[in-house]
Amino acid sequence: MPAAAAFVLLLLFSARAAQADELSDLKQQMDTTMKLLQEMQERITQLEARQTLKEKSLTEQIEAIAKKTEEIEKAAPAGLPTSASWVERIKWSGDFRYRHESIDEETAGSVRWKAGQNRHRIRARLMLEATLNDEWGLGFRLASGSADPTSTNQTLDSSFSSKDIWLDLAYFDYHPAAVKGLNVYGGKIKNPFYMVGGNQLIFDGDLNPEGIGFTFERALNERDTLRLAGGGFWVDEGSGSAADPSLFGAQAMITHTIGNPDKVTAGVSYYDFGGIKGYGSLPATWGGTGFLGNSNSGGLTPLYTNDYDVFEVFGEYATKCGATPLSFFGNWIQNINATSNEDTGWLIGAKVNKVSDPGSWEGSYMYRDIQADATVGAMNDSDFIGGGTDGKGHTFGLTYQVSKNVQAAVTYFLNEDRASTAGRSFDYRRLQGDLLFKFK
Repeated sequence: MPAAAAFVLLLLFSARAAQADELSDLKQQMDTTMKLLQEMQERITQLEARQTLKEKSLTEQIEAIAKKTEEIEKAAPAGLPTSASWVERIKWSGDFRYRHESIDEETAGSVRWKAGQNRHRIRARLMLEATLNDEWGLGFRLASGSADPTSTNQTLDSSFSSKDIWLDLAYFDYHPAAVKGLNVYGGKIKNPFYMVGGNQLIFDGDLNPEGIGFTFERALNERDTLRLAGGGFWVDEGSGSAADPSLFGAQAMITHTIGNPDKVTAGVSYYDFGGIKGYGSLPATWGGTGFLGNSNSGGLTPLYTNDYDVFEVFGEYATKCGATPLSFFGNWIQNINATSNEDTGWLIGAKVNKVSDPGSWEGSYMYRDIQADATVGAMNDSDFIGGGTDGKGHTFGLTYQVSKNVQAAVTYFLNEDRASTAGRSFDYRRLQGDLLFKFK
């Protein structure tokens, strides 16, 4: 028993000694942890103090800037705006074109060809667009030229005389938020009607109608987009009892995406030129000459002998040949109220590539045949056959992007003019070389 008791006492002593060692280690670990926590607390306190100083400094800087701004605004002269935000609602753009033009025209006289006309011409345009609010805008453009609405060219002649500047555009633009894609224009406006390939079979590209017009565009689905356009325009105003010449037009077209990059566009238009029949020459009103191909009654005061209600069908196919854009387009028109059988016109054309970056180019070709009473000759392409209707022929074009906002172009017209009293057509050749500068 004494030996067993001694053994038990030895075991108890060993256990207590081990426990004492563990308690000592635990106390040391707790002391170390407390020391680390104390150091972390001191670090957090230091960081908070630094952040407070930074915030105070930033607040002082903001207050100083606000005070300086207030001082500048108070020092501004009376009547000047203290905010320039209105500048952001104004957009300026414009262009300048320098052109050399050569015209050769066959005649009915003993000399087959006129001595060719060579002239230098300029075109200058300056555009201002203002955003009034989210739904209303204004547009104004000044341009060189003359009273002729189908040309803004100004020939360099008349002994260095000063050149005229005209009001080319002046309109409002209403685009209600409730009807997405709708724009309503009023005043002297840009032509709202789409012309495939930029062709000018019915309207010259410089013609800006006067009245009320609209465009509406909306995606029908992922592949189809609908575009509508229309308007009523006042061509001339007289004091007589006869109806004043006017133009009412409507157009609808669909663009269908076949697949990247193939697209097809097709549309129809109807143009009612009211009050034209029996009216004197429109170009005479503008300072031009003649009926430009249209039938007239002759005599000292020639009059239009036809109404002009023009129906149009057009289409365009756009694709790519490798990486090169390519498009083909066509246009067909008929004056369904003509009293003559010279009532039809048509055009086909193609474009290859597209000018964009410096060094890029674009080529184009068009062939048209337009009979005498297919449309009002005073309003269509003023370059083809010298302007008007009753002719046919080719138009070739090439444009090169010289540098940013600078282009060079050449256009050649190889046409036949049938509007003559000699009973046959005459060759008409016109070469234009352009340098075009743009800014916006």
